[in-house]
Amino acid sequence: MEIHPKIEIVDLALKYKDILILGDLQLGYEDYLNKNGIMVPRFQTEDTLNKIRGILDNVNVKIIVFNGDVKHQFSGISPQEWDSVEMLIEELIEKYKIVIVKGNHDNLLEPILKKYKGKIELVNSYKVDNITIVHGDKIIPNPSEIIIIGHEHPAIGFKEKPNEKYKCFLKGKWNKHILIVMPSFNMLTIGSDVSKEKILSPYLKTNLEDYNVYVVEDKTYCFGKLKNIL
Repeated sequence: MEIHPKIEIVDLALKYKDILILGDLQLGYEDYLNKNGIMVPRFQTEDTLNKIRGILDNVNVKIIVFNGDVKHQFSGISPQEWDSVEMLIEELIEKYKIVIVKGNHDNLLEPILKKYKGKIELVNSYKVDNITIVHGDKIIPNPSEIIIIGHEHPAIGFKEKPNEKYKCFLKGKWNKHILIVMPSFNMLTIGSDVSKEKILSPYLKTNLEDYNVYVVEDKTYCFGKLKNIL
């Protein structure tokens, strides 16, 4: 399904021309949970890779852009994060150009990527045609006509199912720009319900009622404007 002309939703990713965009993998999240007393099996990395493989089997792309928060920890690098990021890169680097847009969780990503120096682009934002891809934790100057962000981990709940929520894309306006918000690619969490939970991204510190909601389940469903869901 197209969320905008030439920009297609493919599972939890976006495809534009020969570019695949994914956001907020947050590899190593199980280790963080385990250290905080929440015991979960460590299957996230393999599940993430399997999901990426499934997407790549169905699209023809040359560039993969990770839109921030490839790893989870702010203040260090856990052994699981190091291994998981390397597994991700080794899986893709021979067939695709890899671009990583730094997120607020990626302040210590460089040591892991050192062995791939010259083979991976690590940037604060990535521009192609009239699109700027940026993580979304802070406003950047001079963005393009279309801005694609992550960071927010948008999800939505429905009054008919008050105990459930679903990953979703959002599309609306920020100032005079078209803003597309990507769901988290993290397999362990759904995200935050944008209709009632605290908003994180400064790009979304506005009324979201006129944003269109695209829920991702077995396929993509367009539910129209958020105000008609509430």
